[in-house]
Amino acid sequence: MFTALVCGAVVFPGLFYSFRKVLKYTFTHWSDADVVSVSERLVSAIHASLATAAGVTVVTSCRDLLWQNNTHWLVNWFVLFGAPYMANDIYAMYLSRYHTQEARGNSSLYSGHSLQTVKAFLLKDRMLVLHHLVLLFIFLPITLFFRRGLGDFFIGCLLTTEFSTPFVSIGKILIQLGLDDTRLHRINGIIVLLSFFTCRILVFPFMYWMYGQQFGIPVHRVAFHLPLHCNVGNLVILAPQIYWFNLLLRKANRLYLRQKRGNGDGNKDRPKAD
Repeated sequence: MFTALVCGAVVFPGLFYSFRKVLKYTFTHWSDADVVSVSERLVSAIHASLATAAGVTVVTSCRDLLWQNNTHWLVNWFVLFGAPYMANDIYAMYLSRYHTQEARGNSSLYSGHSLQTVKAFLLKDRMLVLHHLVLLFIFLPITLFFRRGLGDFFIGCLLTTEFSTPFVSIGKILIQLGLDDTRLHRINGIIVLLSFFTCRILVFPFMYWMYGQQFGIPVHRVAFHLPLHCNVGNLVILAPQIYWFNLLLRKANRLYLRQKRGNGDGNKDRPKAD
């Protein structure tokens, strides 16, 4: 297991460093904020793709949803492998925020790294930072030490929630490349909404339904057959997903209204036919 942790500590910071070097050399007109932001998104997409692949492998390998005789080595291995990514991503998000504010001319605060810049970052991105810290200091110990080898199927399902992340990253990169008003960006936006809703929200009723199927319990009664801490844990994970999905819907609505206004203005400018 220590090997998995070391691999993650080498792979994800190494990828982040390498992408920054390559992008800075390739896109010489990009600012430090652009380079760091895209590098962060690329590493995030790679981690999410690996997590999804691991989750699908575990889910499709589990014939029994709960018991110890159906454990899969990939669960603990990938959780340890992905732990350094969470720490690296917090650092990458901080750098991205720092260079973005620096580029906007907030030189009074962002003239150098300090406790003030860290505090400003933590206040601005508190939900994402909290999400990463919960995964590191609560989800990881529970998975490794407190579940007694039970529930690999459900851990696999939670890993598949990362399926939407590469598309979120693609959307950010398209904006960075100035392609936010293209068909590709709109199609990607639809995929983001569908994948996020399916893999981060519907996955929870799916897990309850699968549990009910195994033990012959109607899906609406499953919650009453589970320990309280399992239901509370699911709610704690589900709540931020609903919050972020609401933000995605609001953003999609703003983009739709902006495009609609743009089309309306374009039609007004067209000469009328005689």
